[in-house]
Amino acid sequence: MQLTGKTAVITGASKGIGLATAEAFLQEGARVAICARDANSLAQAREILEPLGDVFAMTADATDAAAVDAFADAAAKRLGPINCWVNNVGASIPRAGEDYTPQEISATVAVCFHATVYGCQAAFRHMRQYGGGAIVNVSSLAARCGTAGRSTLYGPLKAAVRELSVMYAAEYAAYGVRVNAVLPGFTLTPAVARTIPDAELASRAGGTLLRRAAEPREIAEPIVFLCSKSASYITAASLEISGGSSVVLNPAYSYERREKGR
Repeated sequence: MQLTGKTAVITGASKGIGLATAEAFLQEGARVAICARDANSLAQAREILEPLGDVFAMTADATDAAAVDAFADAAAKRLGPINCWVNNVGASIPRAGEDYTPQEISATVAVCFHATVYGCQAAFRHMRQYGGGAIVNVSSLAARCGTAGRSTLYGPLKAAVRELSVMYAAEYAAYGVRVNAVLPGFTLTPAVARTIPDAELASRAGGTLLRRAAEPREIAEPIVFLCSKSASYITAASLEISGGSSVVLNPAYSYERREKGR
């Protein structure tokens, strides 16, 4: 991937896709900066990552613009010019009652949209000084195929992240900064294991062409690709990584055909 010696920043990287992305960058020889709000989770992530390479970890709230800027500055000071930035922060915040409260709406918009805006701006501020870089925003399959009830606001906001990526790609192009989005499908993260019942896990997996959920590394590796020189002509793109979820009405067709020996 030609990332040896490059600096990659990943927000929300204490577990799940963010942690797997940090691991993938380190395995490609990059230096890695990670942040998360929870200091204990961040410390555990750092322990996992440090045997793989040069790691900088800092507690930071990605929904706070000043905190994101401070994290970016500290990462650049510790590891050198920022070449890659992954905005991974995002969460589906369930509503307590029938209607969303103003507080619930504000919290969801902050973590799903504001955090991406602040991350893009901080990354660009650094990258424009050094001739460019690559930003990847983690959207979601929910941007195309939302989940009513469980995450009513999550899907529309992740669709906004996808479109935001296109807008920033247009604004940053002249400075050598590429911006792309990935749309992960159902992924076996700790949050999924904690909140999704087994029956629903099986149902969702059965709705994909590959008949299974993704492992976090299967999302992480395409993210690293989009930040590499191998993707040098890719910008303003949205890469869905969903195992072929909700693309045909009969996802079991090829399996049934195989069973019949055809």
